[in-house]
Amino acid sequence: MGFAAVVGFCFLSLLFFAHHLLSHPLCIDSSYPITLKSPLKFCPYNVSSCCNATQDVHLQKQFQSMNVSNSACASIIKSILCAQCDEFSSELFRFDGKNSAVPNLCNSTASQADTNFCSKVWNTCLNVTVLNSPFAPLLQGQGGPQINSKLTKITDLWRSNSDFCNAFGKSSNNDSMCFDGEPVTLNATGPPSAPSGLCLEKIGNGSYLDMVPHPDGSNRAFFSSQEGKIWLATLPKQGSNGVIELDESSPFLDLSDIVHLDAQFGLMSIAAHPKFSENGRFFASFNCDKTSWSACGGRCACNSDVNCDPSKLPPDNGAQPCQYQTVISEFTVNGSNSRPTMATSADPTEVRRILTIGLPFTSHHGGQILFGPDGFLYFMLGDGGGDGDPYNFSQNKKSLLGKIMRLDVDKVPTAADRSTLDLWGNYSIPKDNPYIGDIHSQPEIWALGLRNPWRCSFDAERPSYFMCADVGQDKYEEVDIITKGGNYGWRVYEGTYLHTPSTSPGGNTSKNSIINLIYPVMGYNHSAVNSKEGSASITGGFFYRSSTDPCMYGRYLYADLYGGPIWQGTEFPENSGNFSTDILSIGCATDSPMHCSSVSGSSAPSMGYIFSFGEDVNKDIYVLTSNGVYRIVRPSRCKYTCSKENMTDVPTIGIGPTPSQADATQLSKDIYRRFVFLLSFLVFFVINW
Repeated sequence: MGFAAVVGFCFLSLLFFAHHLLSHPLCIDSSYPITLKSPLKFCPYNVSSCCNATQDVHLQKQFQSMNVSNSACASIIKSILCAQCDEFSSELFRFDGKNSAVPNLCNSTASQADTNFCSKVWNTCLNVTVLNSPFAPLLQGQGGPQINSKLTKITDLWRSNSDFCNAFGKSSNNDSMCFDGEPVTLNATGPPSAPSGLCLEKIGNGSYLDMVPHPDGSNRAFFSSQEGKIWLATLPKQGSNGVIELDESSPFLDLSDIVHLDAQFGLMSIAAHPKFSENGRFFASFNCDKTSWSACGGRCACNSDVNCDPSKLPPDNGAQPCQYQTVISEFTVNGSNSRPTMATSADPTEVRRILTIGLPFTSHHGGQILFGPDGFLYFMLGDGGGDGDPYNFSQNKKSLLGKIMRLDVDKVPTAADRSTLDLWGNYSIPKDNPYIGDIHSQPEIWALGLRNPWRCSFDAERPSYFMCADVGQDKYEEVDIITKGGNYGWRVYEGTYLHTPSTSPGGNTSKNSIINLIYPVMGYNHSAVNSKEGSASITGGFFYRSSTDPCMYGRYLYADLYGGPIWQGTEFPENSGNFSTDILSIGCATDSPMHCSSVSGSSAPSMGYIFSFGEDVNKDIYVLTSNGVYRIVRPSRCKYTCSKENMTDVPTIGIGPTPSQADATQLSKDIYRRFVFLLSFLVFFVINW
């Protein structure tokens, strides 16, 4: 390599690292922006910010103390103060290597002086008095007039627009950032383009229906089979070329002798209590047959309260109405009095029956249980079956079918609770459930109008995003954002399509009578999939929040059960509820620990049925299929292109991982060290050439 080439390489490397020192969010104190739990009340930041609520209040008091007499100028000064909360404030407030009290104001060329933000500040606040003006500090050492009074105008401090903008302005045409009165956004011209593909590795051969991470934060997870067995497994680290460590012969909990197994029956879901490491409580949702297990019996969901007579229901697939039940049971780990986190098995004897509901038909009963970020147990129950929900259970608030329920399993109901609320089991009702106190509704209900919800999840970064996939009937599979008291339309609507049931012995609900109808945010028509079964059935997933694939970060993943496409949904603008969707190209890593059989004519793995998605403590996503367990890995392992992958450990703009403040500070130091190293190398090379 020639001298010029070496110098050129080093110079380009220096530019590369210098650019990345200036292109990532960082606060004035070199910490990383925090993810807000709720929007700031004074400054216009609602997702990521360098200010917390306390700092926001402080800025509000500072602004009020300025006593700005002109509303237009007040608005500008407020935005300048709030720029301290911008996720790029470190760069905005840095002048010649020193921090300033005012951000770099965007300052265009002279021909555009009337339209740039710096000139706008000057012209708007020209003759407005401000107490303790933020523009005063830069006067020191710059030859400006000395002002004794704290109540000043800009013209008292600066001689002209030119002087003012020379001090506070920065060209918006160079590579540095400047403030134009709004929170800084980079390349925010449209939704991020879809990733080039989703790379998977196969790490297990088992066929599992559910997966939940161990609550102790270890690299362990529980897996459950439809047959009724639950295992505690150790997950391999990313890039280790390892596989799931799981002993099939030694389940954590075996309920197969009481679980009824059939096409749509079995052990449907599992959940560990949020405080499992302290109390050892474990929950399972499954189906049972009351003709073969005496403890299975419970109340029938078809009853007089909901205008349904079980004696008039014909046998369904040979089964009598409510022969099969959906059950939520609580168990405890062995040795729970000592260290539950060390337990490798649970006692198969029920500690408590949480809930039992008899099913009128043999399909559409969902069955997922999930602890929410509020600590309550959410239970997703389908409409009970039958073509078109003939008894209109989903819209009937006296029925629990076709609902998402919210239960308090930490508080045992009193006798008064049981008599007043007519509970279906051993649980209490959270005081802020939407229909508590409504005599025409069941207090357990959190949301209604679902047909057969199959896999729901809370976004790890935005708990208000409670996502549920709902299986359609003839036309449309949907994904909904579940909200308190929300009505998702079934059986009046299937997705966005009006639906007319073939029979209606339970009565009708018109579209005009549905209050606060909520349409799906994502989904697909049945014509979009080409399964062997000639049908479609959605499998819900998660928002991807791992740093493993930075180009997938922040996107919602879902699939079709019948081994069909996997979709990604991208929300833009963020927190708008507007999603665009794309079918992902799927590949199997060339160095996958276990061989992936491929779909004929492509490199995509043959996964069979896609039962569920799982998420571990590192937010890595797993795909649970009839052909094994797959995990999302770095896109380059499938030769997919991701411009962010080489900077996985560096915070990214827009859709990208959010490391801790300590990690971000270390990252800044690491980049700086690289910069110094390359500079030293260049100097050494030139001296010794």
